Amino acid sequence: MNEVLLTADAVLTMDVANTVFIDGAVLVRDDKIAEVGRAAELSARYPAVRRKDFGKAVLLPGLINTHMHSGILRGTAEGLPLWDWLRLFIDPMHRVLRSEEAEASSWLCYGESLLAGTTTAVDMWRFMYGSAKAAEQLGFRVVMVPYVGEEVGFDYFDNLDDNEKLIQEWHGKANGRINVWVGLEHQFYVDEAACKRAIDMCKRYGVGLHTHSNESRDEVKEAYKRYGISPIKALKNKGILDIENVLLAHCVWLEDEEIALLRDNGIGVAHNPTSNMKIASGSAPVVDMIKAGIAVGIGSDGEKENNNLDIFEEMKIASILAKLRGMDAAAYGAWDVLRSATIEGARAIGMADKIGSLEAGKQADIVAVRADGPHMTPFIEEGPFFNLHHNIVHAVQGGDVVMTMVDGFIAAENGVLTAGDMKKFIADAEKACADVIERRTEWLKENEQGALSPV
Repeated sequence: MNEVLLTADAVLTMDVANTVFIDGAVLVRDDKIAEVGRAAELSARYPAVRRKDFGKAVLLPGLINTHMHSGILRGTAEGLPLWDWLRLFIDPMHRVLRSEEAEASSWLCYGESLLAGTTTAVDMWRFMYGSAKAAEQLGFRVVMVPYVGEEVGFDYFDNLDDNEKLIQEWHGKANGRINVWVGLEHQFYVDEAACKRAIDMCKRYGVGLHTHSNESRDEVKEAYKRYGISPIKALKNKGILDIENVLLAHCVWLEDEEIALLRDNGIGVAHNPTSNMKIASGSAPVVDMIKAGIAVGIGSDGEKENNNLDIFEEMKIASILAKLRGMDAAAYGAWDVLRSATIEGARAIGMADKIGSLEAGKQADIVAVRADGPHMTPFIEEGPFFNLHHNIVHAVQGGDVVMTMVDGFIAAENGVLTAGDMKKFIADAEKACADVIERRTEWLKENEQGALSPV
């Protein structure tokens, strides 16, 4: 049995009451949290247990990125709205991408995530055997969701055979850290038969489904053109919302009836504020969704549409964008945003019983954030001006993380990965990016209009 007592000036548990322990501690026993409380009390009760003290720092649950795409095209796909961006940059990349390049992307992105305090990510990507290898070695927790396209003209993505094989070989591996769901790039990218098979696979293997929906106004218009109804209603009619765990990315342009459908069907939503602004998709009604009881998590989206995977930064942007949307300075307050990045993100992916808060019995996914810098000053731990939650959301950046623990394993500490070489990951990604861009450029010379656009 391996035990360690983590102590810090403050512990934010993110339990149902948002309990905070000043001079707090978390007792970790093997891969789980054994107890949470005040450092003095736990130290007295367990005097023989090794203590790891972070001093002026905050311990909180590992952050959950509910929507990302591994990738290596950061800063090379800029300045276009969603569907043109897909047609000219992203889908041509998918046409020429190779498995070794996809793997290099996951090593890079999973390493970046761990260094910035993210312990779990829902990753929609390609050739994900390489992603599984990266997650297993680095100690990352991941829900792997292959990009699936099975409509004529979009069948250069992974297919459901690939997805099913990945489920069979990797779901539940690495002490349960690696999960595999069914992924649909978009309902426009798959035909009716593929939708039916995707639903059957979810039920047969007991896994969830992830796709994009309601990201742009053009998409909503196209849904009405094709189906005569809104995108969420179309997903309902196809039977997709009846799957036990469904996570939808974006949900920017929602009608009131669609919000009700999401609530009534227990659908999780991944809110991606930076991506939604950068590609000029819009501002999601995140406050309305939360008021309706929908589990809303926070996602970075991909490195090319963000351009980083820092969920601390994403929390600040999510809060500020919601305030601007509603012209309400109190909208999407710090506690609500923190919950989206932790326990509500866990609820959105059906894992709230295992991760998302610091409570006895849950997996030991824990982050330590230094609080001795100028942007965490003043550090007010008690009283009417208690500000730790505000500063975590509005001031902290991923570089302030001094430790990231997943399943009781310290995966990153003081800016260094425990089980991986970031310099190597960067070098591999640099080469892979150059190769992909060269092949994509050649493909676009022969296909000037770019890839097929569904809208």
